[in-house]
Amino acid sequence: MVGLEFIFRLIGMIILAILGGMWGDDIGRLLGEAEPLYAIVLSLLGALIGLIITPFFTTRPARYLLSALSEISSNTLAAGMIGLMVGLLVAALLAFPLSLLPKPFSQILPFVGVLLFGYLGVMIFVMRKKDIFELFSSRLSFRQGEQDLKSSVENGSLSQGANGRNILLDTSVIIDGRISDIANTGFLIGTFLIPRFILNELQYIADSPDSLRRQRGRRGMEVLSKLQKETTSPVRISDIDVEGVQEADEKLIILARQLRCPIVTNDYNLNRVAELQGVSVLNVNELANAVKSVFLPGETIFVNIIQEGREPGQGIAYLDDGTMVVVEDGRDRINAQSNVHVTKVLQTAAGRMIFARIGEHREEE
Repeated sequence: MVGLEFIFRLIGMIILAILGGMWGDDIGRLLGEAEPLYAIVLSLLGALIGLIITPFFTTRPARYLLSALSEISSNTLAAGMIGLMVGLLVAALLAFPLSLLPKPFSQILPFVGVLLFGYLGVMIFVMRKKDIFELFSSRLSFRQGEQDLKSSVENGSLSQGANGRNILLDTSVIIDGRISDIANTGFLIGTFLIPRFILNELQYIADSPDSLRRQRGRRGMEVLSKLQKETTSPVRISDIDVEGVQEADEKLIILARQLRCPIVTNDYNLNRVAELQGVSVLNVNELANAVKSVFLPGETIFVNIIQEGREPGQGIAYLDDGTMVVVEDGRDRINAQSNVHVTKVLQTAAGRMIFARIGEHREEE
């Protein structure tokens, strides 16, 4: 860069020396003096000025521009160039209608439009560059993920399970543990597919410093091992992933949509979001509520009252499926097995509750 600056100094010195000599000669003629003194003096002065100021108009701005460009990220530079092209395109579209205006607007406004829309395009695209590139990257990642999944299925590396389908398992349903009992019944037919990111999330929970979370994570590991060893349905851990997506629930929904398979979960939020996106969901909690025993008012059931209720005189009992039975005047029969008559059955978001009153008492020794 130093050699180039020296060359530009010489070029500037020569040009300004010639111009100075020409001006000096013109000044001498105007003054009526034939001596070349003015030409020589102004030529030397022009050469000195050219030698000094030429870098400030040539190499110094170029050096500053290169330094500024080197500090700008590639994303910012690309966003600026795209914004400039979009702004110039808009200005070009508006140039023709603006040129139809009366003078001087027809001559000024097209040029102003080029400057204005070019500046606006650059500023808008640079300010929103993160959103723009995330949009393009997510779309490209989604399409790439679809292609990878399709190629995996076609090549057999992600083959369909029994009955021609895969079943995705969520972290919550693995930790819950009931999935192993359900799998042993044979109601779920297919291959249990567990993506690697679900296994990593389960391991992260098992390594948590919180003792409760750590116990839940370790129970999930035990349930997963039980699924692999004891259930008749095959269990497969796959490295399939969705690039550009961080949340595990969102990844599961995308995979389920791409593979056209259901998700087994007991997460209420995942259930609702997946249903809104047209993904089939098998909710363990809904299954548990569906298979609970149905009792009608007036029927008699045999329960063991184990604790007091909230209201005075109430007793609480539980059926084998976990259904709570609230027994009126059952406080005096705690730790005793009694016949109770069903008075009302209430279905709530938490499950089914049965209200009953004491019938014929029977206590087993």
